[in-house]
Amino acid sequence: MDFSAVGKKIKELRKNLKVSQEELAEGICTQAQISKIEKGIVYPYAPTLYLISQKLGVDVNYFFDIGMTPRLDYVQEVSNQLKVFRREHNYQEMMEIVRAEEDNPLFAQNNKNLQLLLWHKGIYEYEVEKKFDISIRTLENAITLTHKTEKLWTEREIEIHLTIGAIYVKEDLNLALDVFERIDENLKVLPNLSDLTLKSRLYYNLARVLTRLDRVDESIKYCIEGIRWCLKKDMLYLLGQLHYHIGYNYELKEDSTKAIHYMKKALTVFELQQDEKYIPIINEKIVELTQEDN
Repeated sequence: MDFSAVGKKIKELRKNLKVSQEELAEGICTQAQISKIEKGIVYPYAPTLYLISQKLGVDVNYFFDIGMTPRLDYVQEVSNQLKVFRREHNYQEMMEIVRAEEDNPLFAQNNKNLQLLLWHKGIYEYEVEKKFDISIRTLENAITLTHKTEKLWTEREIEIHLTIGAIYVKEDLNLALDVFERIDENLKVLPNLSDLTLKSRLYYNLARVLTRLDRVDESIKYCIEGIRWCLKKDMLYLLGQLHYHIGYNYELKEDSTKAIHYMKKALTVFELQQDEKYIPIINEKIVELTQEDN
């Protein structure tokens, strides 16, 4: 998005209305933040832009029309920001965005958009507020907004089920396994898959749960399925983690040769991705297993 074009338009509208930066900022952010936005130095989160648009008397999509080609609407921008916070485990920012949008008609009056908010509300209810039962209920309510019949699950519904499964992993492994197995059944009959990471995420989650339930051989099977899927789709996402988890399973089986083999493969993937978080951990594990083997 062209941040400078959006900032200039905000400044133009503000001056036409004879509103100061302090007045525009009141109840939204600081005057300094408005100044930076108008200069194109920073770009506001979608909820902030929505509140600014309300004060300036324009539809929020007006700014997207100006600043982006092809046009990306406001709801998509909120979705993108929530996705980033979800992947970064930034649940506090996620909570602030959801709370800012709950009364926005773009979400409140559209089931698909409301589902997006409820999904992330369920996440922060568990991660921030520690409300397990309420979180699960919110996520289940989110699913019912679009899942009215016994039709196939949509990709969004599958993602929400993955979230439910991930929460159950911390609370009840058998319930988590049940959720992941139902996702597997639905993915097998889904005619087209636009988000290819859904399968690799599912296989990785299944493998981790099965390991914790001492079903190591089954866990290895799902890791291999996940690796095959990643290679088939030329996708690195979770490829390193899947190799590492096979290595971990073989470590549990006290087969250090195979454990080292798969951990070295995991190391290669993480080095290609320049993922510094995992590299020292795996190097240390390989050294440890090698010493044990000798």
